[in-house]
Amino acid sequence: MKAVDRLLKYVAFDTKSDERSGKTPSSESERVLADELCRELKELGIEDASVDGNAYVTCTLEATTGLENVPHVGFIAHMDTSPDFPGNNVKPQIIENYDGGAVALGESGLVLDPAEFTYLPSLAGRTLITTDGTTLLGADDKAGVAEIMTMLERLITENIPHGKISVCFTPDEEIGEGADHFDADSFGTVAAYTVDGGREGEIEFENFNAYAAVFSVSGRNIHPGSAKGMMINAALVAHEIVSMLPACDTPANTEGYEGFYHLCGVTGTVEKAELEYIIRDHDAGMMTSRIALLHHVEKVMNEKYGEGTVKLEVREQYRNMREIIEDNMFTVEYARDAIRQVGLEPISNPVRGGTDGARISFMGIPCPNLGTGGYAFHGPFEHVTVEGMDKSVEILLAIVERYTRV
Repeated sequence: MKAVDRLLKYVAFDTKSDERSGKTPSSESERVLADELCRELKELGIEDASVDGNAYVTCTLEATTGLENVPHVGFIAHMDTSPDFPGNNVKPQIIENYDGGAVALGESGLVLDPAEFTYLPSLAGRTLITTDGTTLLGADDKAGVAEIMTMLERLITENIPHGKISVCFTPDEEIGEGADHFDADSFGTVAAYTVDGGREGEIEFENFNAYAAVFSVSGRNIHPGSAKGMMINAALVAHEIVSMLPACDTPANTEGYEGFYHLCGVTGTVEKAELEYIIRDHDAGMMTSRIALLHHVEKVMNEKYGEGTVKLEVREQYRNMREIIEDNMFTVEYARDAIRQVGLEPISNPVRGGTDGARISFMGIPCPNLGTGGYAFHGPFEHVTVEGMDKSVEILLAIVERYTRV
């Protein structure tokens, strides 16, 4: 089965994760896909395929006879889709021999336009798969899942020599919890790759350091007719906090290695207000400075309005995998060799986000990230090409082959 056929099957499963559920998997629909993937793995003859209580799918393909001493490598992808946009009732549009021009996304009124997505003309001649404008596609990361499954099938059915290979499909990556219950010791590989990136030929090994921060503001509600000198309007204090952070350091104003403060949510009344932020920076020193600024804002606000008016909670989410990969650059070099082997030039850009691999790298398994052939994730403009997915499968197979030559 081709990777695209698997993708079109998997996107029919609504696996949107839910950051407020407080459980793993965060949505039971993820377990439904996990069970299906386990069934398919067993059909391929991988008898140890299993789904654990947290809906992690794992399996191991034993080494071909004579290659038992080849380094044990792993491949990882996530089953969930972004909670930021609908992922149910997905109706993919399949456009054969795409002409490189604008594409109407169903009857939604949205258009996938080369004026905005300037690389689209380079995809001319391919088979393009888009949404109908009302949902996301789910290629993030069901394309990665489909490509790993296709790689396994080809290794088995084509009798391709290989070392020991382990695979894991995780839930809840989109809400930052994909590695929460990942068992690195049982996985046991010397290296792994998340298949969860953009265009085919990408090999990414550095990502943001990431923190979440919440400012909670407690106000004092006094009748407005007699409030002078006594009222503390929590909503206005929250507005003041926003004004104290650099207005230029937002996602809309940054790119590349530039970090940011991203205000994700605001709630507020006179009595209570809350600001939810995520903070990102590739540089650990800069991240320390960003967190210090947040604490300084908390201090200044409490000095102005009274101790306890503002409470800041900061939580680390993940770190820059480059700290680990720099000492394990063979993972990147082997992938680059494989990418060149299939006729592409490797692309390495800093990830302005994170992957399961960032956290897994700090568990002792260096884990860079590979492209899947997809674009514009997390919304109605998401799209992928059949040819890009096929090339990504070829890259996975070439990586497996490269490890047999260590």
